[in-house]
Amino acid sequence: MRIGVFVIAARFPGQESGRVLANAVELIVAAEEAGFDDAWIAEHHFMSYGVCPSATTLAAVAVGRTARIGLGTAVSVLSTQHPVALAEQAAMLHHLSGGRFTLGVGRGGPWVDLEVFGTGVERFERGFGESLDLLLDALSADQVSADGEFFRFREVRMVPGARLRPVVACTSEATVGVAAARGLPMLLGMHIGDAEKAALVADYAARGGTSGGHVAAGVAYVGDSTAQAVRELKESMPAWLGPGLAGYVAVDGRPRASRNIPAYVDLLARIHPVGSAEHCAGTLLRTSEITGIERFILMVEGMGEHRRNLENIRRFGAEVLPLLSG
Repeated sequence: MRIGVFVIAARFPGQESGRVLANAVELIVAAEEAGFDDAWIAEHHFMSYGVCPSATTLAAVAVGRTARIGLGTAVSVLSTQHPVALAEQAAMLHHLSGGRFTLGVGRGGPWVDLEVFGTGVERFERGFGESLDLLLDALSADQVSADGEFFRFREVRMVPGARLRPVVACTSEATVGVAAARGLPMLLGMHIGDAEKAALVADYAARGGTSGGHVAAGVAYVGDSTAQAVRELKESMPAWLGPGLAGYVAVDGRPRASRNIPAYVDLLARIHPVGSAEHCAGTLLRTSEITGIERFILMVEGMGEHRRNLENIRRFGAEVLPLLSG
């Protein structure tokens, strides 16, 4: 089993964005010291849910502050950037990290980002497959060119170039099909439980997907008892999730379904490793048994206060990881 942290750079009320980003790097350093295998970084724009607009940039900073831990993006959004430019950044991180970098990509959503960055809702609605194929070409060949609906350019040489296979965020059957058709592993979100994850893995296989190495995101918080950990998480997380999720603004005025925040936090606490060390380890082992997934990335910022998030990482490393390795 491979366990990593999922760094969102979540900004709780009263926090300053620059400090949150600095704290995010410290969380990654602490995760390496605590024995985690990976640190995956999220990308968000124009919202307090996450204040890191470039996961690759933050990963580059973390490369210079760490020596062993794997680094990844969860995810870099293909609908708002050029796939070749992203491939260049991934190649740099691959070489500069000594092969520690994994590129995670996703379709994103119909958000105002598409307007701001000029890619348009069309790239989101029907351009993901073309974007992903161009990214794969740029990560597997010495030269790349394009003659599609969204990208057209003459052949150019990829410098520095790297042979990488990305992970694809899958939140719908259509995206599962895209990943399966290309033999790419899936990254499954923390909003679904074991049964839903298992169904997506089965669907992937049924569609001819051949890759292993699927990754599941979750929330983690270790307490002296499960009741205490659940109570503390339910007290703290809504302060971030409420305004954070409200920051998603549709590009074309389409309605966005709202979440019942307390109910959502309750769900996260029930389906993910939130509790005593034994409960956390048992939850991950059960998820792995049900889904077949052996790679996890865990959001550890649920307390909001940086000191408590660092303590969470250290306790998970000292108390939970040994139970999993055993």
